[in-house]
Amino acid sequence: MMKFIILGLMFCTHFAMAQVQFKSGPSGFASFLKSNTIYPQFSKQNCIQGTVNISFKLDLAGNVYSSKISKGIISDLDNEALRLVRMSSGKWQVPTGYDTTMAVIVPVNFRLSGYNCEGKTTSQIKSSIVAYEAEEGLTNAVINFYKNQSQAKPEQEARILAIKSQLGIDDEYLDGLINKALKKIKQGDKQGACEDFNLVKNLGSNKAEDYLAKYCK
Repeated sequence: MMKFIILGLMFCTHFAMAQVQFKSGPSGFASFLKSNTIYPQFSKQNCIQGTVNISFKLDLAGNVYSSKISKGIISDLDNEALRLVRMSSGKWQVPTGYDTTMAVIVPVNFRLSGYNCEGKTTSQIKSSIVAYEAEEGLTNAVINFYKNQSQAKPEQEARILAIKSQLGIDDEYLDGLINKALKKIKQGDKQGACEDFNLVKNLGSNKAEDYLAKYCK
C-alpha cells in the first residue's frame, strides 16, 4: 500500500504535518503559487474553478519526482497545477531520515474574482467542461495529423483545416500560445515553455520555430 501525507497547500497555505516544508517558510509555497500561476484561458473565460490534487515524491535534496494528477477538474487546470508542482522542485526542505518513497498530496486551489463568475450556474460550468473535452478530442486529431503528415492522404488536410477553423486555431490563438510559453520562460520553466512551442508546431504552424531552436534543443 502506498504511503502518503496530505499537505494543506493552497493560495492560503498551512502545513498540517511537519515532515516537509517549503524552504522559504510556511507561506512560501502559497506565494510561489500566487506568483507563478498562469490561469488557463478557457477556464478563466468559463469561470471554471476548484481544487486539483497533485501527488508527488521528494528526494533528499527536495527535488520533485513521480508527480501526477490524483484528482482533477479539467485538463487545462490539471496541467497547470502539475506544472506548478514540478516548478517547485528543489525548493522543498526535507528532514533527516525522510522517507523518499512517501507520496505527498498537494491541493492546488484555483479561484477567480473579478470575472463576473457569480452569475454562472453549476450547469453552465459543467456544460463548458463537456464542450472543452469535445474540442480537446478534435485538437488531438489535428495534432496527430501534423505529427504524421508524411503518411497522411492528400484529401485529409482539407478536413483538418476545417477542424482548425471550427476550433478557432488561427494566428491570434497561436500567438496566445507563444506568449504563454514566453511567460513560462521568464519563470524559468523551460520544460513547460517547450511543450507550448511544440504544440504550436504540432498544430501545423511554423510560428514557434525560432523559439524551439533557441530554447528547446
